[in-house]
Amino acid sequence: MINILLEGYDVDAPWLYGELKNYIRPGYSVAVVAFSFREGRVKSPADWDALYGRKNGKYYAEITRGFAAYGVSEDNIGFINYFADTKQSAARKIKAADIVYFLGGLPDKMMERIKEFGLYDALARRDGVVMGCSAGALIQLAEYHLSPDKDYPEFKYCEGLPYIKDFYFEPHYEGTEAQDNAIRRVLAERGKTVYAAAPEGGAIIVDNGKIKPIGGVRAFNRR
Repeated sequence: MINILLEGYDVDAPWLYGELKNYIRPGYSVAVVAFSFREGRVKSPADWDALYGRKNGKYYAEITRGFAAYGVSEDNIGFINYFADTKQSAARKIKAADIVYFLGGLPDKMMERIKEFGLYDALARRDGVVMGCSAGALIQLAEYHLSPDKDYPEFKYCEGLPYIKDFYFEPHYEGTEAQDNAIRRVLAERGKTVYAAAPEGGAIIVDNGKIKPIGGVRAFNRR
């Protein structure tokens, strides 16, 4: 299995391209799991379309353009729509895709919606390429931590998908007191490495268990 943990949406960034071209192949199909939105911001199909819709979605062009750099056609990129898809259609998209791509946003809300759609087991059994940015990276960890920020006022551990159990991940790492305190807590309580990715400059590829940090990634270990 291949897990790709990204800090941001820049799938086609020059510092990433040389590595990701080994995993994102021309002609591949992609299922974009767009379940990480904020409830207060997305309340209707129109709200969802404003973010991810093909005609005028705020993030649509950026997402599809990133994959186009690897030869993936826009027609081969399907978004799982919380409002329009059924449990059955969402499951079919996951099963048919060469790549499953989790978007950024709120990882705990994304997990709630994955379970609501009955997709947990299908995703847990998946043996292929899974990638995601920010929240979409965190959700690939069997357990992940959330450092206090504007969305999460208190530190907490959350359940993810059972792909990665060997380390924890801190995206958007800027060396703030809140982030450093959270990392120290994870090291003390869990005793596993925490990889921290710099904004717009860090990623991790886990290729059948082999961990490869790329770009601005710092490893914290318990002493």
